[in-house]
Amino acid sequence: MAAILLPFSRAEYDRRISKVRKEMEARGIDLLFMEDPSNMAWLTGYDGWSFYVHQGVILTLEDEPYFWGRFMDGQGAKRTVWMDLDHIRPYPDDYVQNTKMHPMEHLARLIDELGHATGRIGVEMDNYYFSAKAWETLKAGLPNAEFVDATALCNWQRLVKSDEELVFMRRAAKISEKMIDGVIERIEPGMNKNDLVAEIFRDQVKGADGHWGDYAAIVPLLPSGADASAAHLTWDGRPFQKGEATFFELSGCYRRYHAPFCRTVFLGKPFQAILDAEKVAQDGIEAGLDAARPGNTTGDIARAFYAELEKAGIERDGRCGYPIGLSYPPDWGERTASIRKSDTTVLEAGMTFHFMPAIWMDDWGLEITEPMLIRDGGPAECLCDRPRKLFVKD
Repeated sequence: MAAILLPFSRAEYDRRISKVRKEMEARGIDLLFMEDPSNMAWLTGYDGWSFYVHQGVILTLEDEPYFWGRFMDGQGAKRTVWMDLDHIRPYPDDYVQNTKMHPMEHLARLIDELGHATGRIGVEMDNYYFSAKAWETLKAGLPNAEFVDATALCNWQRLVKSDEELVFMRRAAKISEKMIDGVIERIEPGMNKNDLVAEIFRDQVKGADGHWGDYAAIVPLLPSGADASAAHLTWDGRPFQKGEATFFELSGCYRRYHAPFCRTVFLGKPFQAILDAEKVAQDGIEAGLDAARPGNTTGDIARAFYAELEKAGIERDGRCGYPIGLSYPPDWGERTASIRKSDTTVLEAGMTFHFMPAIWMDDWGLEITEPMLIRDGGPAECLCDRPRKLFVKD
């Protein structure tokens, strides 16, 4: 059955499956079960807001993937995946949120039917969508199987983006630019935050350059003043105040592909400390982008950035970036490599990251970030093209 909404070529899906199977073979895994909706979509094209119930993709070494999920979501699979209909295996709705039975009982029987009840089975042990109850039930249903932790096995295969994927990420980046442009144009003292967020969502969904916008995996983050010392606050109905900085952490999204992008706006006259931090951030980002070359590591990017902060006497450590691409709530990162000093992931052309060297102080914060592409022959390419500065409005 031809998928109605298939976003990529069949050759692209074959490439992805081949990469995952190669890693399965290296680890001696006979059957891989993935409940991460990003991995599900990456391998099969499945796209639906159904990750609040148990669902997943089964991949063996010799056959097309199987979609497994709730009965009503089997219909969604028929409209979005590329596999034949007999590879869509839903479970009855009686299993949904039922304390007396669990969907993993059905999955165990399906794995048995596929001939892998005594095989070596990989599962994503550390995953938002795979619960302790699911793990215990699956083990009980397959007592003769050998289970191994395959957390992020598929995620790591997604690090280097194909040309087809980069088209989608560039479209997402155009939407991110539009969202930030809209913020800078509209924000003013006295404007209620929720009113601006409504416009942000409007820009996000309307899209850019003739391409529609999808919902992002993270809602807009826009803390102001002292609240901006915290990284992950959302919004309320209070008005923007003169004399405060607000950072906007936003992302356009196209066909589930993201390009997170952050800029900071100060209403009124900025104080000297935040102006000094702006200069340090600019220098640090330039240094990090220059270090972001094939053959270097993610740790090299972090060290280049932090060296500029150390020169200015700013103490900060930890992660300052992560891979991006296809994702579902609650996170637009790929949950693999990290841009931090201790990470040794070797950079390759085609990798995409959110380089996020934010500066959070005790009573204010500054975010100037870039979605970037590792490329041959030079420093990383920024997917968005907007001034890398603190925006000031009276």
